[in-house]
Amino acid sequence: MPSPFHSLTYGLFLLSASADGRHNACIINTAQQVTSSPATISISVSKDNLTHDMIRATGRFALSVLTEDAPFELFRRFGMQSGRNTDKFDGFSEAVSTGDGLLRLTAWANACFTCTVIGSYDAGTHTVFFAAVDEAACLAPAKSVTYEYYQKHIKSAAPPPTSGWVCTVCGHVLPSETLPEDYVCPICKHGAADFVRVK
Repeated sequence: MPSPFHSLTYGLFLLSASADGRHNACIINTAQQVTSSPATISISVSKDNLTHDMIRATGRFALSVLTEDAPFELFRRFGMQSGRNTDKFDGFSEAVSTGDGLLRLTAWANACFTCTVIGSYDAGTHTVFFAAVDEAACLAPAKSVTYEYYQKHIKSAAPPPTSGWVCTVCGHVLPSETLPEDYVCPICKHGAADFVRVK
């Protein structure tokens, strides 16, 4: 079986964190290996995100590399932002505990990582976290899902959204009644001016 780090070359990832007895997660599209010995990785996370705040508070996170067989409902549940008043893991039986309070996904993932933050960089709307890899494991030989594959084969097979705001550049849907003026699409990084209300 290949190294779990091969899965970080491209893809969509479920990033999870825990703080104060709460768990949360969101999907990110930027994760890569920085060094191999010691093993370190970097991730980019929107600051307007509870998972970001949990990582800031605890310095720990888990990363699951999603595969092409991940269902649309997984993307709908976790999305690119984690809500502040909900626990997205509530009732989600596929979550597996790492034993130290973090939750990760082993179903629909080909590799997973448990990491400790060793540094960060302020990148405007996002924070780039650099982390030491505490644990890395290959789970399955399945292909990692790319954003292109997600758009073409997973999202396109799902029913269209009935509410919220949609990015006219990449199709990302923000399931909210309001659209903040300073909102930035977590996928293509375009601003609120490129969003329209779902009709």
